[in-house]
Amino acid sequence: MAETSKRHGGRDTADPAPIRGATGAARRASRRLENLTGHPVDGVSAVSEEEHGWRVAVDVLEVPRIPDTTSLMATYEVDLDQDGKLLRFRRVRRYRRAAADD
Repeated sequence: MAETSKRHGGRDTADPAPIRGATGAARRASRRLENLTGHPVDGVSAVSEEEHGWRVAVDVLEVPRIPDTTSLMATYEVDLDQDGKLLRFRRVRRYRRAAADD
């Protein structure tokens, strides 16, 4: 699903307001990442307010498999500024859905 927003006054019209709190940061980061990668978001595992804005760890389904416990998941670190503009993202972890952390 591609984002079809247009720029207006320095902000995306799809997200017209600045981010308000951790919940807003998580939602905005999830939408941005899903639009960029095409991978469906499975959840958010961390949110922190940083000097530049927000850092959000977003978990996505990269390769669906049957059974679902063998699907490949990934965690991406997404950095947003206070207005919700994407500063950077990077994959920090890839794992099977059923795998436990060491």
